[in-house]
Amino acid sequence: MSYIPNLKTKYNDEIVPALMKEFGYKSVMQAPKLEKIVINQGVGASIQDKKILEFSLNEITAIAGQKAVSGKSTKDVSNFKLRRGMPIGVRVTLRHDRMYEFLERLICAALPRIRDFKGINGKLDGRGNYTLGLEEQIIFPEIVLDSVHKIMGMNITFVTTAKTDEEGYALLREFGLPFKKN
Repeated sequence: MSYIPNLKTKYNDEIVPALMKEFGYKSVMQAPKLEKIVINQGVGASIQDKKILEFSLNEITAIAGQKAVSGKSTKDVSNFKLRRGMPIGVRVTLRHDRMYEFLERLICAALPRIRDFKGINGKLDGRGNYTLGLEEQIIFPEIVLDSVHKIMGMNITFVTTAKTDEEGYALLREFGLPFKKN
């Protein structure tokens, strides 16, 4: 028997029926699903210090459980001493089982570690996708506090197949993302 993540089982057994009831879908295939999770970190400070990019790559790889890649600049900006092709960001795209495992770690372990946490903002992008901005990477249990060289934030984007913000919000709420009560 192969391993199936808890949230994948929860999606199939609980979330799909709940969404079908809430939105009146006739088929299971109409229910929105989570397509991928993209973790992105801008590392503009790597222009002065190349080591910061290496530390950032290692930290995002540890957080995601999958190798992160560096993003390169597409333009020359003389005010920032930036040339085309210089590495200025780190990203990783999670799909399938790794995506569900990361989401479970985010909900159960990382978000509760944020100081004075009252929930996350519930504003979606208009197409049913949601981006969560985190101010520090040290909330993840995979990060060893002694090895952190610089506190940096990151964006975590949840890409769904939802057609509207209402459907996307309902999907992410059912997964257990702690949205603020309005």
